[in-house]
Amino acid sequence: MNIPAKILVVEDEGIVAKDIENRLQKFGYHVCKTVATGEEAIAQVSELKPDLVLVDIRLQGDMDGIAVAQVLHHNFELPVVYLTANSDEYIVNRALATQPFGYIIKPFREQELKITIEIALNKYLIEQNLKQNKYWLRTVLKSINNGVIASDTEGKIAFINPIAEALTGWNRQDACGKEATEVVKIIPTQTIISEQPIQQALQRGITVEISERSQLIDKNGLEIPIDDRISPIKDDRGNIVGTMLVFQDISERQQVEAMHQKQIEQEQMLVQMEKMHELKDDFLSTVSHELRTPIANMKMAIQMLKTSPSSEKRQRYLEILQAECNREAELITELLDLQRLETASYPILVQEAVNLQEWLPQIMEPFLIRAQENQQLLEIRLDPNLSQILTDRASLERAIAELANNACKYTPMGGAIVVSVQPHLAPCTAYQLPTTRTIFTVRNQAEIPAAELPKIFEKFYRIHNSDRWKQGGTGLGLTLVQKLVEHLQGTLQVESQEGWTTFTMELPNGAGSREQGAVISDQ
Repeated sequence: MNIPAKILVVEDEGIVAKDIENRLQKFGYHVCKTVATGEEAIAQVSELKPDLVLVDIRLQGDMDGIAVAQVLHHNFELPVVYLTANSDEYIVNRALATQPFGYIIKPFREQELKITIEIALNKYLIEQNLKQNKYWLRTVLKSINNGVIASDTEGKIAFINPIAEALTGWNRQDACGKEATEVVKIIPTQTIISEQPIQQALQRGITVEISERSQLIDKNGLEIPIDDRISPIKDDRGNIVGTMLVFQDISERQQVEAMHQKQIEQEQMLVQMEKMHELKDDFLSTVSHELRTPIANMKMAIQMLKTSPSSEKRQRYLEILQAECNREAELITELLDLQRLETASYPILVQEAVNLQEWLPQIMEPFLIRAQENQQLLEIRLDPNLSQILTDRASLERAIAELANNACKYTPMGGAIVVSVQPHLAPCTAYQLPTTRTIFTVRNQAEIPAAELPKIFEKFYRIHNSDRWKQGGTGLGLTLVQKLVEHLQGTLQVESQEGWTTFTMELPNGAGSREQGAVISDQ
């Protein structure tokens, strides 16, 4: 059941007041009271609580109807409809300044009165709902923990909540009406963006995300890391009527994230240190074993020399002593070289112009003799278009020798070994001119099991039962080759399939020195 609206009538002519009261009751309204003066109306309005006031402009007493309407509007926010026989322009302008909800000229028709009151009540209800929604929205925006700034279609600030005031250093009174770009100064991480984010949202109608690494410059010039977004505000027809910037200070979050990241890095470092400690223990254990074995054999050979009466046996023990001494020296040399390569204390690159057509056959000559003795086929393939290579001759020679030695050691009788060298022109890119590199390939007829292949560059790792010629070794050869190739600023790859193992070493034709002062000489 609808409750009829309560109307207060302010009219100093009794007959007219009674007529209005009767008409209003006929329309279904409740006339809470009829009073003759403005002072009486103001005195009783708080108690009567009317929904609307009908007031005549000319009243008895010190206050006319316009003065009464001003008080009712400002103090009580009540809707006022004027009833007057006066249509003077001055009076009308005074009345309009009080923002009335209606203006009826006497004498009036009944239907005119009814429609005016209905429109006034409906307009008042709509305004109250809008005000209530505005208060709710303002309260919500003030209460949230994010900074909120709204701008109009011209990019001027229309609203700023307390969090935004604190972050920007601008209070609401000073900020409202100013250009948003003057109050909200954001330095985005994408320097290619020339527009301010607020202007982007306003002009393009898009939501602009604020990166976590963006900085807000407050009124005092302090930089505050922020994130969130700027969104356009649109009406029911999709027209842009402003922007809404929602942001938050992420300084504390960044500190927590930084501490968390540091903790992760420390944990990772601890794991690495523990792993390195284990590797060091394993390495020392292995080195200790590898170093002591030749010494033990030498001690045994010396002991046997002292007690052996036969010259043949003494000769045999001398050969053992010599072999073990060479093995120990080789092991120590390779260990020291590896240590220097790993700690970047290896001699700097001494670049020389090497003629590969002449140089490689000389390096491979001892291995050709060894291959013939083992009944192996060693083939050298040199591309006729090979040019000189500018590199560290000693490091390259040692790497090739280690690979060739490895191939001879593990190739069976009757097997083939192929050592080839060819130039390679790297493709041209938009940022780099084409470069010439040299590819060294050492292939031999012996296949490494797939499970063993990833381990062959580990220190002291030996493939079980693969040394066909029982020549032994330090287990450091391939590790040393890998480090030498890195020293030469090249790459090393290995593959093993279909009965063949292939080591591919790719080097730049002019290896740049890692340290100033490298010696460059032509041979």
